[in-house]
Amino acid sequence: MSLRSVSWVSSTKEAAWQEKQAAAVKSEKGFGANLTLTLDRYQTVEGFGGCFNELGFAALQHVPEEEREKVFFSLFHPEGDQKFSICRLPIGASDYALDWYSLNETDGDVAMEHFSIERDRRYLIPYIKEALKLNPDLVLFASPWSPPTWMKSPKVYNYGTLRWEKEILEAYALYFVKFVQAYREEGITIHQIHVQNEVVADQKFPSCVWTGEQLGEFIGDYLGPAFEKHGLDTEIWLGTINAPEPYQELMKKTTSDYDVYAGAVLSNPKAYPYIRGVGYQWAGKYAIQRTVQSYPELRYMQTENECGDGANTWEYAKYVFNLYHHYFSNGVNSYVYWNMALEPKGRSTWGWEQNSMLTIDPATKRAVPNPEYFVMMHFSHFVAPGAVRIGLRGPWAGHALAFELRGGDRILVVANPYLDQRTLRLDEGTTTYTLELEPESFNTIRIGG
Repeated sequence: MSLRSVSWVSSTKEAAWQEKQAAAVKSEKGFGANLTLTLDRYQTVEGFGGCFNELGFAALQHVPEEEREKVFFSLFHPEGDQKFSICRLPIGASDYALDWYSLNETDGDVAMEHFSIERDRRYLIPYIKEALKLNPDLVLFASPWSPPTWMKSPKVYNYGTLRWEKEILEAYALYFVKFVQAYREEGITIHQIHVQNEVVADQKFPSCVWTGEQLGEFIGDYLGPAFEKHGLDTEIWLGTINAPEPYQELMKKTTSDYDVYAGAVLSNPKAYPYIRGVGYQWAGKYAIQRTVQSYPELRYMQTENECGDGANTWEYAKYVFNLYHHYFSNGVNSYVYWNMALEPKGRSTWGWEQNSMLTIDPATKRAVPNPEYFVMMHFSHFVAPGAVRIGLRGPWAGHALAFELRGGDRILVVANPYLDQRTLRLDEGTTTYTLELEPESFNTIRIGG
């Protein structure tokens, strides 16, 4: 039997995206292997992507048009670096908007007569349309950070809760309907609605706190029926669920179990039929395993990559790789980055500095890829929608993920987190491949037919 074709790309802090050579020998039963591909098959991958935010679009205006076109090609074109296939956008202001707004600030307008996406036509819609030119099949999901202020108590974008009054709940469901319809008129399909960004974030930036019982009631009694009434096929997702750190909550003796949070919604007999998936982010990672075990028939998404501190270090990129590993090992179908592009230090309008895949420097007018750009690329460039995660066994399984593409090729993404070079001996059935992994490196190995 002839050896399969093998390609291998490696990235280190000093040299990103370097082609390497793997030694290969025929073997029996993987003798000497420390990582073995198994026949186990798990979830189907739906894709990778990022979030469209106003500050990202504003940053991109600093680079010349030709350079900006290269950035969009690298992110969204099927032959680009990232090949993004699923992306997020806010409904109204996210915490990375230029300033805070909603799509209807006319107090008491429960009929949504003054609903408007005029603000979005300045920033978000041009951003999204540039991406759609390169990938018309891009899947889009949207979530609000805050309802209109007049629907909240207190009457502000930050902090607070939705007023739990029938007239307000009906109006808020109509707000989502109007959003989907307005974007459709712009030629943009909203494929999914996630009801609230970070359902328990009572923050100084746009936010709104919900209980699981409230989400179940809103979806089952208001949002789902409103979508049916208006003939919308946009999916409703339970997302995005964040959670407090369990240890911190234990110390406060107020532990919240966020698998129970999701369960409170999914066990609601009116809400469940409308829900197509669950989106987890940040400390929601502590709950996803049990939610997937309880509801394997649903789809799952990591909805917001943890943002760092604006320093964009290789060390933080190593942490982010572990987030990919954790979420895919526990059943997600897609992984979505947060800000794709920001100015240096990634400072929000309210002072938080965050990482981004690309830094857009107004001084040099260049787009510079950061370490997390390459972490994402080691997955998204190779693992196409429709790929299936397959099993791994051995000492390196805690640092690796494997996928099988529709055509039969196999993709292994593996990190060497150690400070010295390590030998990986990969058994894929009839052949053991030997790879010398550089210290603190990310690697993708493609094994063809």
